[in-house]
Amino acid sequence: MEIKDNTFLRQYEVVINNQLLSIEYSLQERKIFLTKLNVPDNFVDENIENEFLINVLEIIREQNIKVVPTATKIVRFFRKNPSYKEMLPVGIVI
Repeated sequence: MEIKDNTFLRQYEVVINNQLLSIEYSLQERKIFLTKLNVPDNFVDENIENEFLINVLEIIREQNIKVVPTATKIVRFFRKNPSYKEMLPVGIVI
């Protein structure tokens, strides 16, 4: 999976089966707010969505930045995958 960090649009992007998936973000003081997961309406493969999110989180982890998920699907992912909760800033509980 080849993920592009489109800094101009402030989103991580990947193209799967000629369809663009993206995660919009806002970067503030060593924290990245993941604000929206954009998936085409006819895209139904939740495993690909999860793989995309895992890869994005690994990119963020390498940069040693804390994550503040604000998009519902991303918050749900954090709840289902407690191993990523150490990426949350102090005081953020999901």
